[in-house]
Amino acid sequence: MKSLARFFFRIIGWKIDQHSPIGIKKCVIVMGPHTSNWDFVLGKMAFISYGIKAKYLIKKEAFFFPFGFLLRKMGGIPVDRKQKNNITQKAKELFLENDELFLVFTPEGTRSYNPNWKKGFYYIAIESKVPIYIAYVDYSKKIGGFHSLFEPTGDIENDVQEIKKILSQFSGKVPENGIKPD
Repeated sequence: MKSLARFFFRIIGWKIDQHSPIGIKKCVIVMGPHTSNWDFVLGKMAFISYGIKAKYLIKKEAFFFPFGFLLRKMGGIPVDRKQKNNITQKAKELFLENDELFLVFTPEGTRSYNPNWKKGFYYIAIESKVPIYIAYVDYSKKIGGFHSLFEPTGDIENDVQEIKKILSQFSGKVPENGIKPD
């Protein structure tokens, strides 16, 4: 599958960043900018090329027949965004139950521009005692992949600003909807 994913990227003219989470068995992945549904396709193929079986929290509305079966096979975990269920606790349990887990988040929470990020990814990393790995997609340069490892300090506002600063240098498919540092 890795070879197929790499072939896919060669055909569409994209490159995969050579940074990879070598030695990391569990982490929260923050992916950005998220401006298109194509981000998921590119991200999924990138994870395959790295040999990583990533998991994704996806709104439950996307899990309709026949796509629900396919989304689950690709690592999707349905989430009811309207209910106040404890996603942090569920994610923490996932980290405890698995020897290896890469849980992907798009903290913008939408494909439109959103300066107010959802911060669940951060709380999940803190509660689960796992690092945050920053991943990106850059349509202007046709490259994506892992950028860097980020250890949360506990200062959520400054840490989120630092992650935004890193991801703001990359261009989404719809650049005006991308990440802007505060």
